[in-house]
Amino acid sequence: MSLVIISKLSLAFVGRKLFHEIGLQVEPGDRIGLVGPNGSGKTTLLRLIAGEISPDSGGIMTGSGIRIGYLPQDVRAALSGKVLQSILDSIPGRVRLRNEIMQTEDSLKNIRHKDDQLKLAGRLAELHQEMSYLDMQFPSHEAEQILAGLGFQPGDLDIPTASLSEGWKMRAVLGGLLYQRPDLLLLDEPTNHLDIPSVHWLEQFLQTYKGAIILVSHDRDFLNRQMNRIISFEPEGVKSYRGNYDFYLKAREEERLIRLRRARNEEQKIKEAQKFIERFRYKATKARQVQSKIKVLEKMELVESHRPQRSMHFSFPVIARTGRVVVTIKGVSKGFNKKNLYTDVDLTVLRGQRIAIIGPNGSGKTTLLRIVAGEIEPDHGEITLGHKVTMSYFAQHHLDMLDSRKTIVQEVSQVVPDETTGFVRSVCGAFLFSGDDVDKSIGILSGGEKARVSLAKLLVKPGNLMLMDEPTNHLDLISSEILIDALADYRGTLIFVSHNQSFVNRLATKIWDIKGEGIEEYPGNLNEYYDHLESVSKMPLVALDEKQAQVLFGKEKKRRKVKKREEAEKRMLIRATLKPIQDKLTVFEERIAGLEKRQAELEKILSDPDIFGDKSKSLLSLNEYREVRDKLNELIGRWEFAQDQLQSAKKSLGI
Repeated sequence: MSLVIISKLSLAFVGRKLFHEIGLQVEPGDRIGLVGPNGSGKTTLLRLIAGEISPDSGGIMTGSGIRIGYLPQDVRAALSGKVLQSILDSIPGRVRLRNEIMQTEDSLKNIRHKDDQLKLAGRLAELHQEMSYLDMQFPSHEAEQILAGLGFQPGDLDIPTASLSEGWKMRAVLGGLLYQRPDLLLLDEPTNHLDIPSVHWLEQFLQTYKGAIILVSHDRDFLNRQMNRIISFEPEGVKSYRGNYDFYLKAREEERLIRLRRARNEEQKIKEAQKFIERFRYKATKARQVQSKIKVLEKMELVESHRPQRSMHFSFPVIARTGRVVVTIKGVSKGFNKKNLYTDVDLTVLRGQRIAIIGPNGSGKTTLLRIVAGEIEPDHGEITLGHKVTMSYFAQHHLDMLDSRKTIVQEVSQVVPDETTGFVRSVCGAFLFSGDDVDKSIGILSGGEKARVSLAKLLVKPGNLMLMDEPTNHLDLISSEILIDALADYRGTLIFVSHNQSFVNRLATKIWDIKGEGIEEYPGNLNEYYDHLESVSKMPLVALDEKQAQVLFGKEKKRRKVKKREEAEKRMLIRATLKPIQDKLTVFEERIAGLEKRQAELEKILSDPDIFGDKSKSLLSLNEYREVRDKLNELIGRWEFAQDQLQSAKKSLGI
């Protein structure tokens, strides 16, 4: 039985058609990822399913007794009571039962008639039985485990929810939803207010979750590991794909190539038919064939080639080279409100390193970035920048420091006052601000647009040391991936904070984990660091002398070395397998381009009626045209076969 059935649903906002007669079914066990640019309708679809808004036409049917839990991007739920109690009371019927028990107990105290007492006592027993059943179905220790996974400390469970920040309120609401175990869980960017440890815990929790899930996330790794189906919001409409996000990307690319081939074939047929018609239109012996060709043309429809969605596209300019040591952190300590974040920290940042700072919320990740940036001073110790280091800093609080009175182009221009307006406009265009958009006032922009303005300011004049604090917040998945690709080619040194696992895994060469008033360093990305922590947790808890410790950690170092060598060997195997096919494809593409150019030249020659005055010359051109056309069709076929070989090879290699 389907959990939700959406049939011919249409919805428009301010004259813009968001959905037109879309259909969708959600089955038990479905794990659906919604992908598409900001503003394409992902959040709106979740709100429709949750019943928060209604469609203009069409219907949404929910199965009988199906429970739906919805986590929006912004907290709207009115939380009351203490943290743990609010989670326990989120179970439907629990508050009503407790109130009825209290009322029945009060009534029982005041009633003197024996029959009424017996009747109320029986009802009270039923209520207690119902409450016991609820407690058995939803034990309080499960709520405590969920809250602990989301970063709440034991001492936080008795804190009033009203005193929580928006980020922690969001965690409490998420905790309540996970505790309720609804049949369908709707999650809109659930990792936005989480730190990396909580994201890691949530991912493990959802792996064992038995209900269906519909998720919006800008974290590619999160989507790939959790989803078995993708609903994408494309220019041609809402489409569904079986598989994770990587499978969806491959499927879209295959669709694009198929449309391209079909469009080429159709265009070729149309050109040939048009030439035949033009050439023999007034020849009586060919009249029937001409009419036949005209009818064929009227029935033919050009294959629609959808324009790709607009997305950010940029790359970092060349930057000056720094000395080997970029930042030296010596004896740094920092605390707030009598709480020490870190004490006597010594760290060194070398040229070209990409360091991800992780740790629970409140551990001091952003504070450390601000200390390095010089925005705040450490309590003790010092920060020294290396030779020829110039710094750029992207931070969430900088979005509020944008001048609301300036236009976008004015705000970006002030970073590079000597550059032309045309150059600044081109940079703004790379961040999806084109035409009149660049003259919009900063004050009317959304959070996502402000983030893009701040990134544009970073791009026009990047330093060779870049500090970034949650740069993917407010970006959609496509823009997040483009930012990752650009940063992968950045030649400077990068220190960043991000809850986006894909961002950390693809960029980090070192992890700084803030824990226990110190910072643990690990060479590698996030996945490698978690593997390290898992292997350490499995080590026997016995006291080791210095020699044993050296042996043990020597083995760990050797294991990492072997792993890196295996990864290098795998990369060599991939290169050895794929490169010959890729080289062959390149040769085919060059030859196809050459033949297409010659075909166009011959078409121009043959379109001139005068050429047919010289029979030998026209015959030569016609024969060459046929040869070029046949060779082109043959090469396109060989190119397609090589493409199939490439896909098969990638599949066999697991990529």
